[in-house]
Amino acid sequence: MTTKFKLQFVLFLTTMNFYAQNFVQRYADIANQVSQANITNNLTAYEGLGIKYRNTAALENTYQWLVDKYKSYGYTDAQIVTDTYSYSGATCKNLIVTKQGTVYPNTYIIVCGHYDSITGTGTNDNGSGTVSILEMARLLKDVNTEYSIKFINFSGEEDGLMGSKHYVSSVVNGTNPKMNIRLVFNLDEVGGVAGMINNTITCERDTDNSPSTNNAVSSTFTNELMTSVELYSPLNAVLSYAYDSDYMSFEDNGEIITGFFEKNVSTHPHHTTDLLVNMDPVYNYNVAKAAVGGLLHLTKAETTLSNSEFDNKIKVNFFPNPADDFLQINLGNLNTEKYAVSMIDLNGKLVLEKTYEHPKLTEMLDVSQLNKGMYLIKLQSDEGEIAKKIVIQ
Repeated sequence: MTTKFKLQFVLFLTTMNFYAQNFVQRYADIANQVSQANITNNLTAYEGLGIKYRNTAALENTYQWLVDKYKSYGYTDAQIVTDTYSYSGATCKNLIVTKQGTVYPNTYIIVCGHYDSITGTGTNDNGSGTVSILEMARLLKDVNTEYSIKFINFSGEEDGLMGSKHYVSSVVNGTNPKMNIRLVFNLDEVGGVAGMINNTITCERDTDNSPSTNNAVSSTFTNELMTSVELYSPLNAVLSYAYDSDYMSFEDNGEIITGFFEKNVSTHPHHTTDLLVNMDPVYNYNVAKAAVGGLLHLTKAETTLSNSEFDNKIKVNFFPNPADDFLQINLGNLNTEKYAVSMIDLNGKLVLEKTYEHPKLTEMLDVSQLNKGMYLIKLQSDEGEIAKKIVIQ
């Protein structure tokens, strides 16, 4: 991104400003899983890939590195799409990873940032945004969100937003009907400045007049993002305006935009000195936490553990399986004063139900009266529900 020299509207928001946007412990728990080691190691790897300009092996190698990262998080080939385009005699690639929403699968929140660089390795501009997006994708992989998410890594930004312009014209507008975008959240240059106190993130809203019809909603979403920053990270939030990065291709198309940019603006981007040594990786880590918390709010993510996550965390066990006359229930890490167990046959009929008050770690369930076959057993407590298949022999 072109270095910003601009007057900023400064607005510090605390959680008291927005009573309707409450702290969600589930979101905090996920944001707190952002890994400092991942941020630092990925910045180091990104820097080592070299100068990522058009027609370079470094750009292609960075694209492949990103593909491998998303696959390591569990994203499938069906979710990972390459948008190839050409300009100035170069063939470049945008990388799009889609996570489907549970309620509005055809309405998207786009999380984007560019992975190309100019002159130098671009570790801050925009390795910092790239590694933040990777952490967002990693941590939301198995979290149910009402809205679908597209994590997009653009190329060609340093040549005038070429990648995002192509994506908007060819994919967003080329979809029939046109792609329905709820919001575009752009992360560009969020690595901070070494040796400075980096405790504030700039949140960017749309103030452009062509068109101006999307400005009010952009401000609303940006205010919500600012609140999320202070709910789910140690950073302060400062309000400014969007400028000269990939979200502007969407803004020109009438989409709603918001974004992150570092408050202490580095002088190193677009130079050979744009290196990790001149950044603040702890700040980058805190930005990623803020971004994860904000995305969970904006996508209306589930506020409680999903069944699979609850199962993995609690480690309740039913054994033996197959069972004969008795089935043992081990509570694992579940701490509850009461739980109910039910068994359902293949026809969906409830065939057994029992409640345990003040249960022991392991309880016995008499299944001797059940016919041989497969059943679904459910354990329900005030902490959540677990369901597993059980065979009675």
